[in-house]
This record gives sequence, C-alpha cells and structure tokens, in this order.
Amino acid sequence: MGLKQEILRAIDTLGFETPTPIQEKAIPEILGGHTDLIGLAQTGTGKTAAFGLPMIHLVNFDLPNPQGLIICPTRELCLQITNHLTQYARYFKKSGIAAVYGGASISDQIREIKKGAQIIVATPGRLIDLMKRKVIRLAGIKYAVLDEADEMLNMGFQEDIDEILRHTPSNKRTWLFSATMPAGAQRIAENYMEDPVEITIGRRNKNAENIAHTCYVVKEKDRYQALKRIIDYAPGIFGLIFCRTRKETQTVAEKLMKEGYNAESLHGDLSQARRSYIMQKFRDHSLQILVATDVAARGLDVDDITHIINYNLPDESERYTHRSGRTARAGKSGHSAVLVNTREVRKIEMLERQAGIRFRFDKIPEGRAICEKQLLAMVDKMVQADVNQKEIENYLPPVYDALGSLTREELIQRFVSTEFNRFLDYYRDAGDINARRNKKAKPSPAVSRPPGKKKQRFIVKIGKQRKQLREGAIVRLVCDRAEISSDKLGSINLKKEFAFFEVEKSVAGKVLKSLKGAKLDGQKIHARFVEKIKPAKIRKRKSKQEHF
Repeated sequence: MGLKQEILRAIDTLGFETPTPIQEKAIPEILGGHTDLIGLAQTGTGKTAAFGLPMIHLVNFDLPNPQGLIICPTRELCLQITNHLTQYARYFKKSGIAAVYGGASISDQIREIKKGAQIIVATPGRLIDLMKRKVIRLAGIKYAVLDEADEMLNMGFQEDIDEILRHTPSNKRTWLFSATMPAGAQRIAENYMEDPVEITIGRRNKNAENIAHTCYVVKEKDRYQALKRIIDYAPGIFGLIFCRTRKETQTVAEKLMKEGYNAESLHGDLSQARRSYIMQKFRDHSLQILVATDVAARGLDVDDITHIINYNLPDESERYTHRSGRTARAGKSGHSAVLVNTREVRKIEMLERQAGIRFRFDKIPEGRAICEKQLLAMVDKMVQADVNQKEIENYLPPVYDALGSLTREELIQRFVSTEFNRFLDYYRDAGDINARRNKKAKPSPAVSRPPGKKKQRFIVKIGKQRKQLREGAIVRLVCDRAEISSDKLGSINLKKEFAFFEVEKSVAGKVLKSLKGAKLDGQKIHARFVEKIKPAKIRKRKSKQEHF
C-alpha cells in the first residue's frame, strides 16, 4: 500500500497480517489521492486503522504543531483511538498523539498538547473549550477525521462539529467514517467536503449479515425474568446488555449481581477511573456480562462478544445498528436479541424497514429447557477439563476414601447437584412468560401515539443557538432525568429551535422538576407546561418567541 517502513514494522509487531475490506480500499485511496473521503462500514471492521495508518504516514513528526485532528463522540472511544494510533506510531521518535476529552484533568491535557502533539484525538465539547482558551489552534490542520459521525449526530453534536470545522483551513482533507449515513452526516459532507470519494463496505445503513436478530415478546412485568432466562439458556454467554437510562442500567446490573451473575454496570454517573476499571475487566473476559447505556458503550473495543441483549428498544434504527455491531466482529457470528412488550411490536416492523434486517420472533425458553442446557454445559466442561495426573496424584487418596462408598450413579448425581441445584430450585415452578404477539398492536406512545386526555403537554427550548432537536435526544433526556420509562411519553412535535412533547399526567410534576436546571450538550434547558396547541396554530404563528 506504500506505507512507511516504521508503520509496517509497527503493524508486524502488532500481529496484523491481512487488511480488512475497509482498510484495503480506504488506505490506498487516502495515500494516493488529494480528495476527501467517506468510509461506511459496520462497527468492528477496522475503521480506526483505515484512517489512522494513512494519517500517521502523512503527518510530519519533525514539526511540533497539530496537523491531524480526529473528532469522536465519547471519551472511551477517544482513548481507544489514541491508544491504537500510539501503537501505530511507536517507531517514530518524535511522534505526539494527544487525547482531549471531558471528565479528566484539563491541565494535564494542556501540558500534553504543549509538549508538541502532531495528532489530536478529541471529543467535541472539550476540544471547543481548549480552542476558546487558545490552547489548541486549528489553523495548521491538514487532515481532519470525523469518526462515528452518525453517533455524534445522534448525541446532538451537530453544532459543535460545525463550530470546530469552521476553524479549520478550507484546503484541509476531511475523512468521514461511520457505520450509517444519516441526513445530518450527508449535510456535513456537502458543507465541508470537496467531491468526496465514497467507500461502502456492504450496503448503506445496513447491519452485518452474520448477526442473528431475535425478538422476544413479553409482558412488561416479566422483562427482567425474560432477561435472566436468555442469559441462563446461553451458559457460555459473554454479553452486553443495553438499557435506556442510567438508573435502569444500575438497577438491572445490581439485580443480576445479587443473584450471583458475573455482571457490572457501565454508565455516565461512574467516575472515569471506575469506568476504565470495568471496561478493562470486560476486555480481559474476567467480567461475563456488562450492562450499559448506549453512550457509555461507545468505544468499547472487545472481541468475541456472543450476545447483544436490548433490554429496551433504542429510539433510532442507527442506534440499533451500533448496538448489534458490538458482536460478530472480524467476520465472526453473533446474536442480537430484543425484548419488547405487546405495545412495542409495531416498532420492530419499523426497525426492520429502516435497518434492512429481519427479526425472528422466538419464545423465551421454559425452565426445563434451561435446566437441560445448563446440565449439558456443566458435563461438557467436566469432560473437556485438563487433568494434570502428576500434580494431582498426591491429593487424591483421601478423596477416593471419601467417595469410595458411593455407587457410580450416586457419585454423578451428587457431583452434578453441587452446581445444578440452584437451577432446579429456581425453575421448578417456572411458567411460560411469553406474551401473545399482537400483529395489530397500535404504535408505541413514544413514537406516534396521538395526544390523549390524560397527557400533560410541555414545551422545551435548549440553548440560544440550537438549530434542530432530535426525537431520540428528547426521549433520552426526559426518561433519563425523570427516571421514567418511554411508555410514559406521548407525541413529540419537533420544531426548528424548540419542541413539544407529552407525558402522562401522573409523572408530569416529576418531569418538570427533573428538567429544572438540566443541560443538554452543555446548554441550559427551558421547559414548562403549555396548553394543548394544535399543529395548525403553531404553523401560523410568525414568532417562535410567542410560545415563551
């Protein structure tokens, strides 16, 4: 591909042998051309090396000023990219790669930049902060990367990205990498890229083909029990469970840990040190089940995840694509499961159309099937166990004496029962918790349910410069802050600089109190009750200020 010898040496040290499809197509295009580039490929396909290797090849490490800029949505992903690029550049003596992200000491990051960093990897908020402090100047940027562009837009970083790119030179080269290509990313390409070359691995906005998508329909009260049965039916599970809110993430993880599962939670309320510790445990496979929010799981680069379990459906199809893409990495197969109640079945049909996938509706396993699966897994583990005859021989005589009076059948029964009794006890009287799938179910209230008599209408404005709110941002904001489920939400009506939404009157006071003083993307929220306003009247008003 024409990469420098220092890079090839690093690649060899890391054990890379064959480029992935996105690397094979993107690297020569970047090295050989002078155009901008859009790279679309699923999570886990090697996009970091696809832009990281050519960036390291192109920057001049003899100059101390920033030449390469990589913008990404979360601090975890920021650290992951920085770590990878540092490894790729290990044989360049003067290389400097700085990570800039919130939740960590800004003074340490300032010192790192002043040492001389040719490549800066940053989250939007902290980067803008350092730009305002005049610590980082983007006038010398030659190469800019927008990594996970779709996720940054889902998280409401549109204005921040615009602000950052406006301060970069017009003659820079811009590379946009993403799993999907929503309208917002297309707009960035149109405004900030010059005739970009597009490289698409697979089809646009499409999930990986080696993922099995399964949907389970249960009653709302049985959601957690259904989760446990899915886990128990997969004895060797190494899984990632997605919840909608931080509160629910913590609650589900605590329940699992209390019942003896090797599980932890990962969400934004944890300190950076705690998050790093948990993520490292999961990477090392010393943690079997991780319960996380979407934002916290960004940048979680872990191979061999067998199951993605959506405890709740995400708000956008692009988010489901990102979730399911955490499994089936590097060409392996994986399983993505979704739990829905009877009112959410219609959302599955919508998700299938938008994401280009097909769900298989399956039944939550019954107790007997789970017990059989666990028993066979236990026996198989025993049969496959390595026996060190020489080391264990001296310990066995008293064991033979203790077990000598037992028959073969009694020995097997007692051995199995030591680990298996808890499954027998738990599932002895377990019934069928599958709900009847109602194909004519009405759309979920969080998507398109019309205004009802027992709903309270809100109007919300976020910041002075806000251009467009997103439905997913409103849902996450309200549900996370007020700690309510999405089925408490009614219709959402988005306008250019404000939005209307409805919640059940029983939680309206709680929602209003939770939004007081709240911020979204660092901007203060203004929310209040309003009377029901028909859409026609909204359109006729000339000034949006009249609503306030």
